[in-house]
Amino acid sequence: MLDRLAHALRTVHPDRPAVLRHTRLGTTRVRIRRGELADLADNHAVALHARGLRDGDTLGVAVRPGPRALAVLIAAHRLGLRTAVLDPTAGPDVLAARLALARPDLVLADAAAQAVAGWAGPLARRADLALPPLDTLGPVATLGHRLPGCAPRLRTNPFGASVPSIPARAVPERDGDAVIVFTSGTTADPRAVVHSRGGLAAGLRTVTELVDPRPGTVVLGGTFFVLVPALTAGAAVALPAREPAALARQFARLAPAHSYLTPPQLRAALAAGARFTGRVWTGSAPADAALLRRVKQAGAEQAWGVYALTELFPAAAVEEAEKSAFTGPGDLVGAPLPGVRTGLGPDGELLLAGTGARHRYLGEEPEPWVRTGDRATPDPDGRIVLAGRLKDMVLRRAENIYPGLYEPALHLPGVELAVLVGVPDGQGDERLVALVQPSPGTDPRRLRGALTGPLDRMGSARPDALLFGEVPLAGRSRKPDRAAAAAYCARQLAI
Repeated sequence: MLDRLAHALRTVHPDRPAVLRHTRLGTTRVRIRRGELADLADNHAVALHARGLRDGDTLGVAVRPGPRALAVLIAAHRLGLRTAVLDPTAGPDVLAARLALARPDLVLADAAAQAVAGWAGPLARRADLALPPLDTLGPVATLGHRLPGCAPRLRTNPFGASVPSIPARAVPERDGDAVIVFTSGTTADPRAVVHSRGGLAAGLRTVTELVDPRPGTVVLGGTFFVLVPALTAGAAVALPAREPAALARQFARLAPAHSYLTPPQLRAALAAGARFTGRVWTGSAPADAALLRRVKQAGAEQAWGVYALTELFPAAAVEEAEKSAFTGPGDLVGAPLPGVRTGLGPDGELLLAGTGARHRYLGEEPEPWVRTGDRATPDPDGRIVLAGRLKDMVLRRAENIYPGLYEPALHLPGVELAVLVGVPDGQGDERLVALVQPSPGTDPRRLRGALTGPLDRMGSARPDALLFGEVPLAGRSRKPDRAAAAAYCARQLAI
């Protein structure tokens, strides 16, 4: 897929926009054209080759998503490098531990990510970006604009300059490691997913077949799995604006055929009055049927929830109409996508396998199945129905209660977000509490009455208390923070 992308950028309408950006004045401008992106990737390949990087070496990348980061990935693929994705928002201690595990031969970091002393430091801190001290990273090069105190720039040729050649086939014909993506773990024991070149290609093919981007259209999104299929097909990609009001204006101006946004981004855009177009895709955090319905009511032709993991992207997808028609317990996330196989562990944990699954965890032996950490229930149609995270289980009066089985029933009209959490009762047991975040303008008294029916139908899993408040979110994907929600509920109950 990356070979196809590199070829398509140079041969299929190279003068057309590749990536668009939204300005502070509310206009849309061309950030980079297709031919320019191809040149940038070539320049990076030459520069990395000149630094002595060869097939099998590891390249650390701490660069914010966008065309420059994509150009680096294309260049690394061409040279057969293994790319370690370093999240600059993880904090210096976590990053230092991850670097010790990945041991990159070179780290590429943009100026803000380096968080150096002097006037670059405040800029980085405002963006919540930080790396450990430069002398702990090993070889470092700055990608893009360099600020005082940053490492030396990676030397590349400007646009239009002749690009020195590198071996026509710097990469041997083999299925080696392609990318390292860190997931969980601590500073003492970080964990990283390793995808092979073939597995990464399979995941990208699955996205392409599912979404089917068309040439000449606009796709709104900013992740690797958005950029590669869209640009390969000849579509232009617009990076989503950060502010909800600006995001709403983007939809009005661009009318994208496809949009990829997280559930929190969708809720913020809806609150800002956004009118959607085309097909909208969401994932990275739970997306209930009520949210997908609101997206369609706001103009989208289709609204899809995508179930994906860092270890396997994507695994399943479901459109709003099918999700809304599902009346069983749990959260329907759709049928497994082509090439994805499912299984159940002894404790009901959903197991996944397929051509797009990760090869292994860094430093560990390959395993045939991906352990999702999600509990699943059998479905007669072979679809995946989640019953909550195994670690989210609440033990009350010797009964195991899985919040994921019951939370979908709480998402009535007027509910922005709802979670079930366990709160210690002081006697060695837990109280089950429903924390419901009303939508803006919703009357909590009426909402409490509307929730009576769903709560009654929970049977022995009925919550001990119903609280209204804002559900805490955490992480880059802004998923519900259950630990913070439980602490909030404990304080409210004490009051």
